[in-house]
Amino acid sequence: MGRYVFFILLLSCLSVSSQTYEIGVFAGGTNNIGDVGRTNFILPTNYAVGGLFKWNKSKRYAWRGSVYYGKFDADDSKSNIASRRQRGYQVGNSILEASAGLEFNFVEYNLHKLGPAFTPYLYTGLTYFRYDYNYFDAGRLQTGLEQRDGALAIPMTVGFKYRISQLFIIGAEIGARYTFTDNLDASNPEKSNVSFQIDPAFGNIFSDDWYVFSGVTFTYTFGRKLCTDCFE
Repeated sequence: MGRYVFFILLLSCLSVSSQTYEIGVFAGGTNNIGDVGRTNFILPTNYAVGGLFKWNKSKRYAWRGSVYYGKFDADDSKSNIASRRQRGYQVGNSILEASAGLEFNFVEYNLHKLGPAFTPYLYTGLTYFRYDYNYFDAGRLQTGLEQRDGALAIPMTVGFKYRISQLFIIGAEIGARYTFTDNLDASNPEKSNVSFQIDPAFGNIFSDDWYVFSGVTFTYTFGRKLCTDCFE
């Protein structure tokens, strides 16, 4: 008889419970790692903003989606590489990305128990982004095409999050994106899109560009108690 009662309670729990969701905002900065400007891994040169959504499937992981927008500036005169300082190129670009993937918590992260909840986390998945298509001609940046291009990227993000109340969570993260393009900094455009009389490529044409979003997140959490907690 006890088994049947337990089974009925379990079914009831499954029928009325749902996972916990988070929705919130991101604010910070953007920098690139390419063939123009500095080579620092984390050194934001312009702003970044965005929104994100999380579906906490368990205490250990969450499905995550986000839309981020950022701008970066690259200036050879600020580089620690002498040849770049002598060349003197400057370029800026804007990035609009949509990303989806899995966020993994290092420790169990239970949003339904009273008290603080804290964990470092990793995030990865797949990103698609749009950026301005530019190229250099005789040392001058050409932006008159008014053309946008798109590419895929692999996000590699590390961060931490801390629950400051039952409804709100604050966090910070650094997310590098390995892109499948070498033209974020106008160093390797497709020759079919520029004059055939010039060779617009320069730098390391065998290494694709990176860009990095660094900043803080603030999310609001909602949704019913996880079913796995019903009998705790």
